[in-house]
Amino acid sequence: MLTRIGLPLLVVVTLGAGLSAQTPAQETAPAPPPFEEWLAAVRVEALARGISQPTIDAALGSLERLPVVVERDRTQAERTLTLDQYVRRRLTARVVRNAREMAVKHRAELQRAADRHGVPRAFIVAIWGLESNFGRFQGVRPTVATLATLAYDGRRPSLFRDELFAALRILDSGDVPLDALKGSWAGAMGQAQFLPSSYLEWAVDADGDGRRDIWTSLPDIFASIANYLKEHDWTKGERWGREVRLGDRAAARVAAAVPMRLTGACQAVRDMTEARPLSTWRELGVTHKNGSALPRADISASLVRVDTHRFLVYGNYETLLAYNCAHTYALSVALLADRIGTR
Repeated sequence: MLTRIGLPLLVVVTLGAGLSAQTPAQETAPAPPPFEEWLAAVRVEALARGISQPTIDAALGSLERLPVVVERDRTQAERTLTLDQYVRRRLTARVVRNAREMAVKHRAELQRAADRHGVPRAFIVAIWGLESNFGRFQGVRPTVATLATLAYDGRRPSLFRDELFAALRILDSGDVPLDALKGSWAGAMGQAQFLPSSYLEWAVDADGDGRRDIWTSLPDIFASIANYLKEHDWTKGERWGREVRLGDRAAARVAAAVPMRLTGACQAVRDMTEARPLSTWRELGVTHKNGSALPRADISASLVRVDTHRFLVYGNYETLLAYNCAHTYALSVALLADRIGTR
């Protein structure tokens, strides 16, 4: 969960594409029936949704709840970190070095994904690194059992019930066998950490083997990450934004002239100002972090305030928020991509 802008940030758990790291209000629902009775109803609904009987029998026949998943869901870290502390923790020298090495090692596969989807290699690598440490930590929890557990007695039962049915559809498709369908305690899967619904909509079979494999196929992983960004309105050739400086007078002018957003997919989006042309920000006294003038580019930007830092961000930054809607996450991806560069 995040605090309001301008205050320290809470630790943000990387939950995967399509699932906000913010903790939404707990759903109000009646106490569930006994688990076996609940699961029997899930089997009936799965069949009605078109899932095959063999898949239902294999995936749900002997399924048991995972108490550790409920424990993780209810005891997420609550220790506050400033953005500087968070970035130092996530973007260590080793992570940056590994990211640069991976960008060079897998340049050909990354370039194919970049050419096909219009997303720079550096951003693909940055997301890959922050989501799964370049494939080293994908999660070991059985996805179907995890989602069933969260749907039964988690804080967001309707969300995870839908994700459970999406996972069953993945099994029905034959893309991955049941024993390989594994991921995080929150149900995010593979090296891209897609939720099942995100997988069904945006995963890509880039290596042409007939399966969308975000667990072991680097071409599929890179293309799937890039496709997710493209389909969430990534603009080719546009940067994500930049850190800026506002003196006291400029800050007062901005506060009077540029309102905060009233709507948005998550709190992080609502914690941004409305977009204004760069020329407007120049007139209000906003400068580069080093005090130099902003460019005279014909592009609109929103202001993001994160404790002592200020950023002007463009549309591609909002695309990063679509992957995981937390400013700490999006800024970490953006800053890591900047450090990877064009290798």
